[in-house]
Amino acid sequence: MGNTQLSVRNTLVRIDGTAASLDALALAVQLSKKNKGTVYAVYVIEVARTMALDAELPPEAAQGEEMLRRAEDAAEKLDFKVSGELLQARDAGHAIVDEAIERSVDAIILGVDYTMPLGELELDANALYVLTHAPCRVILWRSAIEGGAG
Repeated sequence: MGNTQLSVRNTLVRIDGTAASLDALALAVQLSKKNKGTVYAVYVIEVARTMALDAELPPEAAQGEEMLRRAEDAAEKLDFKVSGELLQARDAGHAIVDEAIERSVDAIILGVDYTMPLGELELDANALYVLTHAPCRVILWRSAIEGGAG
């Protein structure tokens, strides 16, 4: 039987520029703030296999820094400071799991956009990897259906 008390202090949230990822950040802030924890916001630049993993990617890095700044601003409005980090990896899913292990987080919260017209939700390979390999809780925050309640 699982623990009936959801105690999440330290969380990791992937920021990818979607509204769902910022909603996931807000949820992480609520959970971590309540338990006096830390929120790690990560933006992952996926590097093509044809390039060196540490290749300089100025446009992608600038975009990532901007997304993290938005996340930090959103958290600040909730009176909370997040720790933002830009990562470069071959696969975002692997980077997210590795970062979660390194930081010993209690949960990973992933924002997932609802885009399927037939009421189906298709998770990308990175989300599936995180769900399958993360050693901690994984919370999916799906955006509301357009025109639906919420």
